[in-house]
Amino acid sequence: MSYAIVYSSRTGNTKALADAIRAVLPPEDCCYFGTPDAAALAAQRLYIGFWTDKGTCDGDTAAFLAQLTNQEVFLFGTAGFGGSADYFEQIAHRVEALLPAGVTVLGHHLCQGRMPMTVRQQYEAMEDSPRRAQMLENFDAALSHPDAEDLRQLQNAVQ
Repeated sequence: MSYAIVYSSRTGNTKALADAIRAVLPPEDCCYFGTPDAAALAAQRLYIGFWTDKGTCDGDTAAFLAQLTNQEVFLFGTAGFGGSADYFEQIAHRVEALLPAGVTVLGHHLCQGRMPMTVRQQYEAMEDSPRRAQMLENFDAALSHPDAEDLRQLQNAVQ
């Protein structure tokens, strides 16, 4: 069965996930690997990766999802805030809601991803509060993600 791996990656996190998927799937069946493009629509199965923007997928991914018809889809992505399976599930369900009728969702996998240093600088500029402390703590925890365990879990999910 032909497949495509499509990803939108602002910081390299989601590309790392896409590379991990590519490493465990048969290369001869891959008809497209890259950023959202109509060429990927020829595949029967699509692995679609995104970075989280305001609790859902980024705009490029949302526009691509709207073009799908009757393919099978596995969604994967990264979110700067993380550590909670419930939070990742909420994001996945919001993204799944963007899929047109006729698309079959095979599954999804989300993990935490590091954020640009400019985000930490914004947090540091905030008034001192428990919320600010929590945001800085989350930022620092995200610096190592996606890590080897995140990639292994994703590979297991797609195999």
